[in-house]
Amino acid sequence: MVNTFGLTHLAMAVQDVERTYSFYSSVFGLAAYFREQGRIHAKTPGQQDVITFDQTAPFPGQMRGIKHFGFRLQAPEDIEVALVEVVNAGGRVLRRGDFGPGFPYAYVADPDGYEVEIWFE
Repeated sequence: MVNTFGLTHLAMAVQDVERTYSFYSSVFGLAAYFREQGRIHAKTPGQQDVITFDQTAPFPGQMRGIKHFGFRLQAPEDIEVALVEVVNAGGRVLRRGDFGPGFPYAYVADPDGYEVEIWFE
């Protein structure tokens, strides 16, 4: 086994890099740390996780074998705020529910159609 810090990077093919970055920045607080032609590399708040938005890559918005990816909430009551932010930022709420009492989840679509889970556990 090799020691790692876990899964810390995701690269996404997107239609409009600025629109997608604006969505993830507004909803999840991502901050750009490096920009290049057609790409924005952004970090999640307080972490070293990186998401790269790439409008030069093929197949924007197509999961191509990945069902969804997720963001874990710090408090269960934040699910309502998250869903308002998703809609305000141009996304859609797909479905929502509870894994059990006090454990809410929601699946949303970003502006490109990627499915994102937001949950508390």
